[in-house]
Amino acid sequence: MRLRNTVAAAVAAFALVLSAPGPALAADGEFTYTYLDEDGTARVGLLIDPESRECVNLPEADSDELPSAYAPKNRTGATATVFTAIDCDGDYYSLRPGGGASDRLKLRSVVFS
Repeated sequence: MRLRNTVAAAVAAFALVLSAPGPALAADGEFTYTYLDEDGTARVGLLIDPESRECVNLPEADSDELPSAYAPKNRTGATATVFTAIDCDGDYYSLRPGGGASDRLKLRSVVFS
């Protein structure tokens, strides 16, 4: 009888572990940056709750024909690592949660921890 109860408890515990939700895979909050539109006017780009551990190419700066984005502001709960090239390549700089950088920091892609 004890063995049956032990096995039943183990099976129930295993089922509970499998049904528990996994960790959240999003950097909650907003990430902003400035870019120049086709007329040369400064605009603000926005990523809301971006996926963690996934490289994001900024659509307004995703080719060498377009100017780089600049002045990122990390208002997420995760560290944002910004890159000077697309596909999270090139030189990089990390922004802590709540941090930002000046107009001198150029970027084309970002990944969140």
